Amino acid sequence: MIGNILLTLGLLAGVFTVIMYYLTYRGYQNTLSLSRIGFHTTAVMVIASAALLLYSVLTHQYQYKYIYNYSGSDLPTGLLMSTFYAGQEGSFMLWTFFTAVIGLILLDYTSKRGDLEPRVMMIFSLVLSFLLIMVSPLLKSPFNFIWLENDFIDLKNINQAFLSLPALQSFIFTDPQANKQFVQMGKELHAALVANNISINDFIIQGKGLNPLLQNFWMQIHPPILFTGFAMSAVPFSFALAAILKNEYRDWVKQAMPWILAGTCVLGLAIMLGGYWAYGVLGWGGYWGWDPVENSSLVPWIVGVASIHTILVQKKTQEKGGGSRFVKTNLILSIMTFILVLYSTFLTRSGILGDASVHSFAEPGMAVYLFLIIFLGLFTVIGIGGIVYRWKFLTEHFTFEENVLSRELALFTGSVALIAAAIIVAVGTSAPIFGTTVQTSFYNELNLPIAIIIGFLNGMSILLKWKHTEGKQLWKQSQFAVISTVVLTLLVIFIGGVHGLMLIILTLSSSFAFFVNTEIAYKIFKGKKTHLGAYVAHIGISLFLIGVLATAGHSQQKQVDLVKGQKVNVLGHELTFVGYTPFDNGKKYHMNIEVKDGNNVRVVSPIMFIAEFNNSLMREPDILVGLTKDFYVAPVSYSDSQENQQGTPATMKGGDKVSFEGKEITFNKFVLPKDMSAMQSGGKFRIGVDITIAYKGKDYKVEPYMENEGQGPVYFPVEIKDADLKISITAMNATNAEVSLLFSSISKGQSAATAPKEILTIDASIKPFISLVWIGVLTMVAGFITASFRRSKESLV
Repeated sequence: MIGNILLTLGLLAGVFTVIMYYLTYRGYQNTLSLSRIGFHTTAVMVIASAALLLYSVLTHQYQYKYIYNYSGSDLPTGLLMSTFYAGQEGSFMLWTFFTAVIGLILLDYTSKRGDLEPRVMMIFSLVLSFLLIMVSPLLKSPFNFIWLENDFIDLKNINQAFLSLPALQSFIFTDPQANKQFVQMGKELHAALVANNISINDFIIQGKGLNPLLQNFWMQIHPPILFTGFAMSAVPFSFALAAILKNEYRDWVKQAMPWILAGTCVLGLAIMLGGYWAYGVLGWGGYWGWDPVENSSLVPWIVGVASIHTILVQKKTQEKGGGSRFVKTNLILSIMTFILVLYSTFLTRSGILGDASVHSFAEPGMAVYLFLIIFLGLFTVIGIGGIVYRWKFLTEHFTFEENVLSRELALFTGSVALIAAAIIVAVGTSAPIFGTTVQTSFYNELNLPIAIIIGFLNGMSILLKWKHTEGKQLWKQSQFAVISTVVLTLLVIFIGGVHGLMLIILTLSSSFAFFVNTEIAYKIFKGKKTHLGAYVAHIGISLFLIGVLATAGHSQQKQVDLVKGQKVNVLGHELTFVGYTPFDNGKKYHMNIEVKDGNNVRVVSPIMFIAEFNNSLMREPDILVGLTKDFYVAPVSYSDSQENQQGTPATMKGGDKVSFEGKEITFNKFVLPKDMSAMQSGGKFRIGVDITIAYKGKDYKVEPYMENEGQGPVYFPVEIKDADLKISITAMNATNAEVSLLFSSISKGQSAATAPKEILTIDASIKPFISLVWIGVLTMVAGFITASFRRSKESLV
């Protein structure tokens, strides 16, 4: 109740703030101080409600439905705190919290820069107010009580001392299929508990817990940084609209630049931390899968990066007295960055991506769905409408032609390439809205030429001068970079084995960008070190692209069965499965594998366990990290009997084909349940495996499936007698769109049982130079931070 009161007061104060800032903008006297009081009140209410939610999480206040659904008393403190934002309500609360905190900093920033405060803070306060509506008691408040809506609570989460009370017997139900008992929580049960002087916190002693996929260190880091980036995207949006309101477009780029750099830096870091989480913990075998939810946060980041370069052109041309270049472009990109964040929120929170991404949230209900549309639509109308309103003035005063050999045109062309990449990703991500999906090849094939262009422009834009550059001077400046690039590319071709034309060109462009920026950064390091930011960021991008090239084109992967005690050569390494070690009170198991590489012997210990949360088999990889390569081991399945392994195993992803005894077998896709909430909450659900078999001119469509009724996964095979084929599921990873199958002949039957053996099936892979991906990201972030500090000081001038 107190939390909802705080949020409601914050919303009222937010609306009051918007009105007061509007009146101040219109020239009313004595309203500026009221505006500031209103915003500070809003921020205090938001911070207080966030603190209350965190306190409620830490003290297990299960009377709140949100805390019961996502928290648990057995979680360690760090993960327990992360349940603050494990669901829709809490993640919106986290976004609102960071928006309020950033607003306090922005208020201080704008108050020192002329008449900027009323216009910027009016728009920013409007954004905060809409976020407060989202977490209000009517929509997605994390403080709504558990008894306000009927729900069934597992009997194991109830204090057993109260179950014998006569007043409670009519609320206890049994599910014979799941062999579980539940208590029906609602207003009637709450009234009965109150009548017996029993508090909800004494009655419910355990929550549902945190999804095991989220029970990791990076859950404590990645979401807060991501939502900080989301919150910061509202700042350039506010600056752009403030310029439109005043119809003055000179100063805003200087004032907004440090915020754009910092916000883009934070969002980019968050995205790649998510990639590292996927790579190092979730067992996907890679850091980017073009999942729609991943893409939805990538698109606004790409647009934000594009805006940095065109804003830099406007700022520099103004300083040199050449007029303001790309004013319309800058306004559009700054506005679109925030609108795309809202669009990302709509896609991931509306339930639209439920069948296309396991990352997405369940359907939030019609009221929230409609509000998300209103939220997105209103700010789109405000932003784009403002540009349309001023379009005639902008066209008349800010239209220029650029010289071909100029830094202005190079930066603008780079921004166009980035926008093209953003459009490609956005189209693929939005495909589920129209009832279809795209393959990862769609993104890879279309973005590869764009990456090549960006690589070349990354280096060329640095070499070119503002306004105009002589051709001879350009060649003189680029000699070292060109020669070094050619040498490195030839080494990659002849030693690294890169032969694809497009990959060779990408190597050429990425290397060129690296050497150009490294040479200039070295020269600048001797002088103005604060000017290093752009060059360091560009070095990071080029290292990242080289790392992507190495891992995408030269990763090696092999699935192998490891019989305990037997040595197996895999990808140049000698592997021996030595057994498993239980930990975490026997709930989880380290599957210990000795890895011999030359004379060096190390042990990798991937993890397998059955999650109590949803009774599903969970797997976590282990990695031998090296500077030039990572040796990646992901567990697939474990068996203590060879009898269970008769047949030919294969691990497949969507679109993969294998041959077995003259039959071509294609794994098409997973057939996911229509209601993803049952899967995410541990309820009863079924996942089918859509398979096509081509044999003797005929196609056979079959669907073996996994069913989970709360007692763990049960796999159901299929037999195609006309093709003499039996297909069994041995393991399934719907998150990674991957299934492990066993193909066997019906007529041959099973061989006689042999003595039990412990067999661990793993996916082993080598990721060459993947360290360059992580080094590149960290280098890029360092460059962004350096540039942010420099531009922040310049904004005061």
